Amino acid sequence: MYTRQDIEQMQKKGITPEMVEEQLQSFRKGFPYMNLVKPATAGDGIIRLDCDELDNLIDVYRDFEGSRVKFVPASGAATRMFKHLYEFQTDYPIRGLECFNDKGFNTIFTFFERIKQFPFYDKLYNELWRQGYKMEELMEQRDYLPIVNTLLGPEGLNYGNLPKALILFHRYGDISRTAMEEHLVEGAQYARDQHGNVNIHLTVSPEHIAGFEQLIERVKSFYENHYEVTLNITYSVQKPSTDTIAVNMDNNPFRNDDGSLLFRPGGHGALIENLNDLKEELIFIKNIDNVAPDHLKPQTVRYKKALAGMLLSYRRIIFSYLERLYSENLEPDELTSIFEFTRDELCVLPPASLNTTDAQQLKEYLIRILNRPIRVCGMVKNEGEPGGGPFWAINPDGTTSLQIVESSQIDMNDPASNSIFNASTHFNPVDIVCSFTDFRGNRFNLLNYRDPQTGFISVKSKDGKKLKALELPGLWNGAMSNWITVFVEVPLSTFSPVKTVNDLLRDEHQPCANPS
Repeated sequence: MYTRQDIEQMQKKGITPEMVEEQLQSFRKGFPYMNLVKPATAGDGIIRLDCDELDNLIDVYRDFEGSRVKFVPASGAATRMFKHLYEFQTDYPIRGLECFNDKGFNTIFTFFERIKQFPFYDKLYNELWRQGYKMEELMEQRDYLPIVNTLLGPEGLNYGNLPKALILFHRYGDISRTAMEEHLVEGAQYARDQHGNVNIHLTVSPEHIAGFEQLIERVKSFYENHYEVTLNITYSVQKPSTDTIAVNMDNNPFRNDDGSLLFRPGGHGALIENLNDLKEELIFIKNIDNVAPDHLKPQTVRYKKALAGMLLSYRRIIFSYLERLYSENLEPDELTSIFEFTRDELCVLPPASLNTTDAQQLKEYLIRILNRPIRVCGMVKNEGEPGGGPFWAINPDGTTSLQIVESSQIDMNDPASNSIFNASTHFNPVDIVCSFTDFRGNRFNLLNYRDPQTGFISVKSKDGKKLKALELPGLWNGAMSNWITVFVEVPLSTFSPVKTVNDLLRDEHQPCANPS
């Protein structure tokens, strides 16, 4: 089926024909939908902390002396962030002022109506001036295209081709900070170790590494001096071996015009490989576009420390139980206590086939359930955001446990699944603290804790031809589906994503009117 050139192409990526064949089978068979039981809610799968509990957990984290790192997926370009501006470039020469008829929030009308409130306004103003334009004259003459072209195009700020990390997100008086800088500031406040080291690991696209390095070189010493820390910034790129084969609509390999096979990035689930390479004991995970300005950071920092304290508290109990399970003199009542802990605290319900009266079978089950990577995930109340959320779900091994489930994993045509999904009260903001060191100090291989049946198939196009693309199990759902999972409610104020450029106009991204 494959030519010598095909095999060489695969080898260069670190992909085998067997891996390609497995992916082709996924296209042909499709992926099963998740078997949902009910949404996870406060008191039933989601822990809600009171002030004293919050303070106690922060104290637990304060006493932690191990290594830690802040892991930020930052490879995506910001193209989708400017979708309505790209549409405007095409529409305005044809439709003219009709483009401004829609006056909703995420519209071109609001973009220009409030353009001075964007943190990049001064930079855009100066760049237009350098090109011989005056912003005021362009706005008065309704000559908007030079403004949009200068913002997005390579002849100007090139924002349409930059990653979100390098785009200015917040203004502080006469200066503005990029999303990357906000992560440095956040990291300095909750990810510093006992010696003042702050480790931040970014996954980036190869073509953007130079831009990251230039920004860090320019600002690093300032933030180190201001927060009295040492910033250790490392990078990795998505491994070529995680690319997936594209197929035509008949599920046969899609070929480019030159006859070569088309491989595509495997989605953010591919980053489980990058996460797997980290050596630190405690890992914080947060998306690049979810950052708040300084006046809103204290709540974020407070809850991030509490999530870490929660993980350390649970991990201490889990490790002690595993020590007992591997000991020679385990008592029957200890087995019962450990089983109740997995059921009531870790929310893992056993398969119907488990015979809890069989001590050996129960012991083996408990070791399997407890000896896994651990993640504590913040959950915010659902305010209508699209995407994944926390649910109780039945797993392929027959257990029922807490899972982060994307809407694409749910059969919305099934009335029962649709009803469960719509009854969800919380949303996944990607606010995760995790650990993948076992009770003996060994590292788990995270690739062994994925559910390969939670991938996703989408329809794309290339050179005018339709194709199907395969995304690997997502980083915080399918790729972590066989982890120990704990859900904790966090305030909505800790979740302020920037999906469109107009989101920067929301109150949570604007300067504080009365800074304290």
